[in-house]
Amino acid sequence: MRSRTRKLALSEGMTAGAFFGTAAILIRFLPDTDAFSIAFWRLAVACAGLTAILILLKRRFRFDLVKEHLKELLTLGLFLGLHFIFFVSAVKDTTILNATVLVNTTPIFTMLVSTLAFKLKPSRWAILGIAISFIGVCSIAYAETNNGNAATFSPSLKGDVEALLAALVEAVYLNIGRRVRSQIDILSTMLPIYFFSAIVIGVLSIPATGGTITLPTSVQVILPLVGLGLLPTAISHTLYFSSLSNLRSYETATMALIEPLGATLLGIAVFQEIPPVVFALGAGLILVGIFFTIENKS
Repeated sequence: MRSRTRKLALSEGMTAGAFFGTAAILIRFLPDTDAFSIAFWRLAVACAGLTAILILLKRRFRFDLVKEHLKELLTLGLFLGLHFIFFVSAVKDTTILNATVLVNTTPIFTMLVSTLAFKLKPSRWAILGIAISFIGVCSIAYAETNNGNAATFSPSLKGDVEALLAALVEAVYLNIGRRVRSQIDILSTMLPIYFFSAIVIGVLSIPATGGTITLPTSVQVILPLVGLGLLPTAISHTLYFSSLSNLRSYETATMALIEPLGATLLGIAVFQEIPPVVFALGAGLILVGIFFTIENKS
């Protein structure tokens, strides 16, 4: 692998965090599509997108490295598939406030996993930074709920648990992924991960839904699914995973907290949803927290 810098990894993580916000916007255009179908087609489109990039850039797909690390890639595919299922289900089963806050506990879980399982002790500044960013996320979620942008249904214990599980499996995914990222180029890593994830979702959909993945036929469904597969997945999630090359897993997870900022700005542009003043406070806290987290590596 070519030599990479921490600055490049940070730019990848921040870009990914900003564009993750497109997922919430695009999912709003799919109210009648079940969570398994959304997650499956999202990954299928991502696989097609990365394959096209490999062909256009004339990049070599490293079958030898994939075979060597097949066990880790299968494990990563399993955890990513579970994360997508839990995340989309949480958005559908509980309030936006609960889903947003609970899913964004990922940096906290990631820090715990890296500390307990991989003996990577974070600095006090990093802990403080994650806490400040999380408070910022809570502020934005609360503001959005009280600004009329939240779903009208009531909180659901099922949805809340799904959101926490989405955060937990992503934490494990990032910690395992950090080791794999240092050994395989990003395209040869992500293509099999997305492929295995799609298979996991397809298999789990059979007992969960009593049927098979829904085949999209209308333009109103196909276009948002293509958008989900390309923007927050093939582009954003690939950059997100790539940043693990020079960031600790909890630092990469913290980059995703930029998502509410991106989603809110897109909401303004697409739906003319103007956030309340407290949004500025929450956004400021997120950025300050990220600064503390990434500037103190010891």
